[in-house]
Amino acid sequence: MDKALKGVKIIDMSRVQAGPSCAQLMGFLGADVIKLEDTAGGDNTRVDMAHIEGVDSVYYTIFNGNKRAMTLNLKSPEGTEIMDKLVKWADIILENFSSGVMDRLGFGYERLREINPGIIYASIKGYGDYGPYSSYKAFEYTAQATGGLMAANGLPDGPPMGTAAGIGDSGTGLHMAIGILAALRQRDKDGEGQRVEVAMQDGVVNLMRIRLIRSLSTSEPNERGVVLGKTNIPHTFACSPGGYDDYVMIHLRGYMWETVLAVMGKEDLIGDERYIDEQARNKRPKEVVDIITSWTSTKSKYEVFHEMAAAGVWCGAVISPEEVITNEHLIAREMVVDVTDDVRGDYKMIGCPVKLSRSPVEVTRAPMYSEHTEEILTNIVGMVSEDISYLKEEGVIV
Repeated sequence: MDKALKGVKIIDMSRVQAGPSCAQLMGFLGADVIKLEDTAGGDNTRVDMAHIEGVDSVYYTIFNGNKRAMTLNLKSPEGTEIMDKLVKWADIILENFSSGVMDRLGFGYERLREINPGIIYASIKGYGDYGPYSSYKAFEYTAQATGGLMAANGLPDGPPMGTAAGIGDSGTGLHMAIGILAALRQRDKDGEGQRVEVAMQDGVVNLMRIRLIRSLSTSEPNERGVVLGKTNIPHTFACSPGGYDDYVMIHLRGYMWETVLAVMGKEDLIGDERYIDEQARNKRPKEVVDIITSWTSTKSKYEVFHEMAAAGVWCGAVISPEEVITNEHLIAREMVVDVTDDVRGDYKMIGCPVKLSRSPVEVTRAPMYSEHTEEILTNIVGMVSEDISYLKEEGVIV
């Protein structure tokens, strides 16, 4: 069956995580993605955090599957001419350079739309292309800081903390994918492209809306660690054998309390005035924790998870990053897949979180540096081998 985005052509000029994660997701869904890199080594994630010398880092491969790769020196006349032809071919140009870089390269939005009026120019910036902060650079943690996340995260009496999840980068990439699809849908109707902009700060604010409920309603001061309401009772409880990640998350609010008691065989506490509602339980947090952990500490986190979840309790084993890779449910849902790579060696990869019934996803390996340059120049730009050899000699491509 044809993939959902078959025929959609993307030039991915982005680097690191925000843009590449967006382009990869669209590649999963069938788009033809060309990762366009410079001739000075390309995306720095190829070497950043690499654990094997001379082999692309997992930091690179985890965000760049399902793409082709080519190199091009856009500061050369020949490179500019080739880029013109690629823009004519493409539906989408995706970039996450600092403000002004694309204009200095000669490929700002006005120039792109002159070449291809139907082009969708997808631009990711830390703070966007307008507003008081627009000239500032940003990355994951600056977006978390300025988007309201850090102030709400951490212990109540501790400093603001970031989160390990790529909320600023990959979260922005997801927002951009939605924006691109909306622009494609509109172009289907009127034939015109447009500029799509997503700021990392904006993306974090959007993902923080659950935390902003109190700020927008009661205007109560920020209290770190609080999401909804106020509670003195933790969400996670220790399990056996008591290791670093041996915890389970159990939701105790509302009717869940009585169900939890029933699962634990503590029906005698159902209706006990000391714990009858959340307000009463908040007055005795240590007692509540002792009641729960007296049972959870005798079982593994998975035993607790399956027993509680089967009874309808909102519950989850605290699965470590290492356990994610081997988790039976994630493997069954093809969120962890094996990728064949004859050059770098086979490896595991995170799959596509979007499931379409008529568009199954095949996860393919991330491309080697400049792997498809000759193929693209031949099939898309229309060059012959003599032209390509000349470009290599002149340093226009690698």
